[in-house]
Order: sequence, then structure tokens, then C-alpha cells
Amino acid sequence: MKVFVATAQTQGERGSDYHWCIEGELVRIVEVCPRDRGDPDGGCGCGRGFGGLNSHRSTTTARVAEVGLTLADYALAIQSSEQQEGWNPCDECAMSEAVDLAAMAVAWPVDSVLERRLDELVVRSLGVDA
Repeated sequence: MKVFVATAQTQGERGSDYHWCIEGELVRIVEVCPRDRGDPDGGCGCGRGFGGLNSHRSTTTARVAEVGLTLADYALAIQSSEQQEGWNPCDECAMSEAVDLAAMAVAWPVDSVLERRLDELVVRSLGVDA
């Protein structure tokens, strides 16, 4: 299945880029705080960031990757990440998020690099599906 993973590819195209994730780790789309809600280049950075499920750090670029996960595996990875951060994850919520992320990722060719601008994903580099 297609998923979003952290990448340093195309970092630096924007002056507000950052990459503190582990290269290739699964990422999610984090909620935008009030500070950044109207400006993806706001001071917090969450309006342009993808959150790493393993490192619990963020990056402004994500790559579409084909990985050997099922939706159940994806949901479990989300739950595990939340548990590591001290949350009490909800099974249905994790599955819903996994479904939503997979539905977004399937729209892009493998190896596409995307940036986030609040609620919009914008292509930086278009990959090619095999």
C-alpha cells in the first residue's frame, strides 16, 4: 500500500523548511495549532509539517512510498506512536486515520515528494509509478 514517509528530498526549496524526522519513517498529518491556522509559515511550523510516528519529530516534506503494510498494520503503527507519546489511543480512531492517510497517498505516484500547506498537499517532485 502507498503511505507517506519522511524525506529530506527537496528540503531547502522554502526558507521555512525543516527535517527532524528519521529518513523513511512513517509520517502523519498533524493538527494545526491556533498560531499557524491562518499561515503555514507561521512561527510554530505545524501548518506545514508531517509528524514522524517513530521519532515524534517533524518534517516539511513527505515522499509517497509503496510498503508492505496492511491497513491494520498502519493503524497499529499509529496507535503505537500515540502510546509512546503517553496517549491512550482509540482503535477506531487509529484505523480511521490510517484509512484517510492511505486514501490521500494513493492519489500520488510512488516517489512523489509533497509539502503541506495547512489542509493542502502540494507536489514538489512528481514520482513515477512502476
